[in-house]
Amino acid sequence: MRERGMNLGTEGRDLPLDRGQSISIASRVRWRSASRAIGCLAFLVLTAVRAQEGHEHHHSMESMSMTASTTPLGLDMSRIGSGTAWQPDDTPMAGVHFQPGAGWDLMLHWNLVAGFDAQTTPRGGHQWTSMNWVMFMAQHDLLGGQVTGRVMLSAEPFTTGGKRGYPLLLQTGEEVGGEQLHDRQHPHDFFMEVAAIYQHELTRWLAMEVYAAASGEPALGPVAFPHRASAMPNPFAALGHHWQDSTHIAFGVLTAGLYTEWLKLEGSGFNGREPDENRYGFDFGSLDSWSLRLSWNPARQWSAQVSYGHLAEPEAHAPGVSVDRFTASVLHSWRPGPEASWNTSLVYGQNWYSGPVPTTRAVLLESALEWKADTVFGRLEYVQRSGDDLALEHEATAPPGIATEVFDSCVLELGYVRRLATFGPLNVGLGVVGSLYVLDGGLRGFYGGQQFPVAGMVFVRLWPVEMHHSMPGMNHAEMER
Repeated sequence: MRERGMNLGTEGRDLPLDRGQSISIASRVRWRSASRAIGCLAFLVLTAVRAQEGHEHHHSMESMSMTASTTPLGLDMSRIGSGTAWQPDDTPMAGVHFQPGAGWDLMLHWNLVAGFDAQTTPRGGHQWTSMNWVMFMAQHDLLGGQVTGRVMLSAEPFTTGGKRGYPLLLQTGEEVGGEQLHDRQHPHDFFMEVAAIYQHELTRWLAMEVYAAASGEPALGPVAFPHRASAMPNPFAALGHHWQDSTHIAFGVLTAGLYTEWLKLEGSGFNGREPDENRYGFDFGSLDSWSLRLSWNPARQWSAQVSYGHLAEPEAHAPGVSVDRFTASVLHSWRPGPEASWNTSLVYGQNWYSGPVPTTRAVLLESALEWKADTVFGRLEYVQRSGDDLALEHEATAPPGIATEVFDSCVLELGYVRRLATFGPLNVGLGVVGSLYVLDGGLRGFYGGQQFPVAGMVFVRLWPVEMHHSMPGMNHAEMER
C-alpha cells in the first residue's frame, strides 16, 4: 500500500510508534470503520429480505387485488429515476415493496459491490474497495396529490480508501487536503439524498411537482450513474460524470416543474459547490446556482432530456471559477424476454469555465443486458481533460502552460456478472470488468509511457430482484408480461 491515505483514522494524533506500527494501527482502524459501515448497510438489506420472505404470500395476494393507480396522471413509478429525472417506463424496478397500511407504500433499494480494483500506470494503483448505497422511500397521498420521501445512504466514506476514494485512471473532480483529486474516484457522501417530492394533478393532462432536498439532485443532466439501469452492474464510476450528472449530491436543492404524460419542464435553484472531503454531514450553502431541464418520454422504451445549468464556483481549489454546463441524453429500455432487460444510455456533457481553463466535453455510450442469471455490460467513453483537471502542472516533467492544454482520450469497459444465488429479494453475484484506455499522445509521458493502459476489477455484487407486484402507477397489463 502507498503511504498516502494511511493516516486515515489517526489524523490529529501523535503516536509514539515507528512507521510500520502506525500504518498497521491505521489500517486496523480503517478496516473496523469499513466493516461497521458495510455491516450497517447489510443489516438494512437483510432485514428487508427477512420481512419480504415473511410477508411474501400476503403481498402477492394484495398485489392481485389492487385497483387503479392514484399517481398523478397515472404515470408509472418506474419512470422516476434519480432526483426528478425521468427514465423509460420499461426500466426494471428492483427492490422490496411494503404496504403497512393506512395508505403507505414503502420501498427499499440497494446496490452493494466489493472487490479488488487494479489500475495500471504510475498514476493508478490497486486496492480492495466497496462501492455501495441503500435507499429507502415512503409514499402517501396528500392534499389531493402524492408525497414521496427519500433517504439514500452510502458507506463509501469508510469503504473506498478513505477521503481519496478508489483508483480510476483519468477520473477527476473534487479535492482532499487542498489538493485536486486525479486518477481517483472520490467517495460519495454518507447522505447521498435526503429529500421530499410532492406531485399534484392540475388538470386531466397537466400536473405539477415540487422537490426539496437537504441533499439531493437538481434538474441538470440525465438519471445519475449510480441509478442508471445501464450503469448499475458496472462498479466503476463514469469518467464523464463531472460533465454530465455530478450534481446528483448537492446540499440544498429546490426544484419546481410542470409535466404532462410525455413532457416535463422544470427548473432548480441549488447549492452548486461540490461536497467537502469530510463526507459525513451536510455542507449547506446559498442557492446561488440554477438549472433548467426539458424531458421527453415519447414511448415506454424511450426517455430523452436536454438541460443547462450554471454552477457558482463548484470546486474549492478554483475560487472565482464558475461553470456553465449543457447536457443531452437518450435512454432506452427493452424487454427481449420474460426474464430479460436491455438498458442503454447515450449521454453528452459540456462545461464552459469562467476562468482560464478551456471548454471541455465528454460523451458516453453504455449498455447492460440482463438475461436470466447472466448480465453483460459495457461502456465506451470519449473524454477531454485539461492539464488543470489532471493536475499535470505539478509534475516535475510538465512543460510550461500545460494547465490550459486539452487532451483527448477514450476508455472501453466490458464486464460480466453471474447471479450465483437468490435469497428472497436479494441477488448475490460474482462479476469482473476490464478497462482499456487510449491516451492522448501528450498524456503518455505522465502514465509510464503507455498508450493503452489497462485496468480491471473482480467483485461480488448484492442487488435486489425486480419487483413484479403492483405499485402505484403500474398497471396490471405491464405486471403480467
